Amino acid sequence: MPDAIIAKDTLPVNGPGRLSTGWWGMLCLISTEGILFAYLIFSYAYLGVQASGSWPPGGAPPLSLALPNTILLLASSVVLEVGARRFRSGRDRSTVPVLLLTALMGAVFVIVQWEEWGRKEFGFTDGAYSSIYFTLTGFHLAHVVAGILALLVLAFWGWQQRLTRGGLHLALGRMYWHFVDVVWLVVFLTIYIVPQQP
Repeated sequence: MPDAIIAKDTLPVNGPGRLSTGWWGMLCLISTEGILFAYLIFSYAYLGVQASGSWPPGGAPPLSLALPNTILLLASSVVLEVGARRFRSGRDRSTVPVLLLTALMGAVFVIVQWEEWGRKEFGFTDGAYSSIYFTLTGFHLAHVVAGILALLVLAFWGWQQRLTRGGLHLALGRMYWHFVDVVWLVVFLTIYIVPQQP
């Protein structure tokens, strides 16, 4: 009968950086959410192909609010990235102002999107286009709100000096915010830009 071998060292529970469960958890979250948006955009395209009349009904949506709002959201990613790089390189002592500014830009995006919803001449249940429009933009809006909350938590931790230059929390927050912006770019091109084509 073989002798039992007892390990003296404890097994690793969590790895650093990209080996950590937090990193892989965020990657899984982004992957599943990306698939969700892919299904919604596919539904939008399918409904457009099946529509008997013009798609979107009433013509392409105006860009007067959507375009500057898109630029604002994309600019928030640039602000966050530049601020995070300066923090990691040690050129800035704190990343709190950058996180708060990014959250503020996201909040303005939410307010402008809400204003655009209020200007629509159709409601959620008025037709296939209105349903998929509000569903697609609404799901994205919910992700922006979640991102703002995450940025505010990171800013609070930064104020408490719990964020480290090589730490994982800031990297995960950046990953999620950049994902939200990239998804909006795809949604914006699908809903606003493609219908502008003759």
